[in-house]
Amino acid sequence: MKKIILTGGGTAGHVTPNLALIPHLRKAGYDILYIGSYEGIEKKLLWEAGVNYKGISTGKFRRYLSLKNLSDPFRVLKGKRQAKKIIKEYRPDVLFSKGGFVAVPVVRAAKKYHVPIIIHESDMTPGLANKLCYSAAQKVCCNFPETLKSLPEKKAVLSGSPIRDELLTGSREKGLAFTGLTGNKPVIMMMGGSLGSRIINENLRKALPLLLPDFDIVHLCGKGNLDESLKSTPGYVQFEYVSAGLNDLFALADIVLSRAGANSICELLSLRLPNLLVPLSAQVSRGDQILNADSFKKQGFSAVLCEEDMTPETLNAALRDLYSNRQAYIKAMEGSDLGNGVKTVMGLINSLSGAGRAD
Repeated sequence: MKKIILTGGGTAGHVTPNLALIPHLRKAGYDILYIGSYEGIEKKLLWEAGVNYKGISTGKFRRYLSLKNLSDPFRVLKGKRQAKKIIKEYRPDVLFSKGGFVAVPVVRAAKKYHVPIIIHESDMTPGLANKLCYSAAQKVCCNFPETLKSLPEKKAVLSGSPIRDELLTGSREKGLAFTGLTGNKPVIMMMGGSLGSRIINENLRKALPLLLPDFDIVHLCGKGNLDESLKSTPGYVQFEYVSAGLNDLFALADIVLSRAGANSICELLSLRLPNLLVPLSAQVSRGDQILNADSFKKQGFSAVLCEEDMTPETLNAALRDLYSNRQAYIKAMEGSDLGNGVKTVMGLINSLSGAGRAD
């Protein structure tokens, strides 16, 4: 039986593509080991998926002044020693890394034992953790055509992001039953990530009087962000977060309002769901969501509304314009070779899994 190590963590975006690969790896006969942090989000998600999990020490490489910059390098070195021990004992045939700082010591340790390495970069501009690992990798996958010029030329692969199979098999009827909606109006679905988005939540709720005469709305508002005063509003249903049943909500939705995280928008592309993206402001991020959204807009996959320009009125107008022109967005997405990257990534894993072995 061939063996594979998966790694990546820090955010759900560093884990969900790995989760998408797991059923395909099992079907192909791989034994799977996941290396993540001691208590990161990846630990919970992988245990729920029934995957063998090993935690290691990790630290963050900060671009700003912090006392933790003095202690974290020692945590990284400890993590590398731990990863080397795990890899030496497990003897994997290949490693797939989704990034995040927990992946850095794992990738460097895998290189030490000549394990073939595949890295996946979600955002259009590569993150620091992945950049530190490129020299060790045989292949570096990405989601955006623009990213190719930032990657080592002979290693770069435009793969798209691996998408969970269950997201592609939703039922509109089950979505109606889950939400209690009638199905008599087109449905807008809003998702802002597990924590939600305060500014989008506020503007969407203020826009309800403008939208509800013509649309039903499913609002995934994030943990702790339910508005009890709107609980009985006809045509409006809100959830903190949905895991089981998310595929049915996608099947129910006619258009989607979303942040512009790379994995989320790749899921929307695979589902051929017209979407309005409100990328996270550069004032509170490194600007990757803005670049992601701009790429999808140029390719005709998404409409974009800047956070700074969002009001209830501009949000209403942008959603109505998206719905009116939804067939043009669907046509552009149907013409794309991107979307679900499972097939491409699995091909790379299978081709490299016999190319090296830990000694």
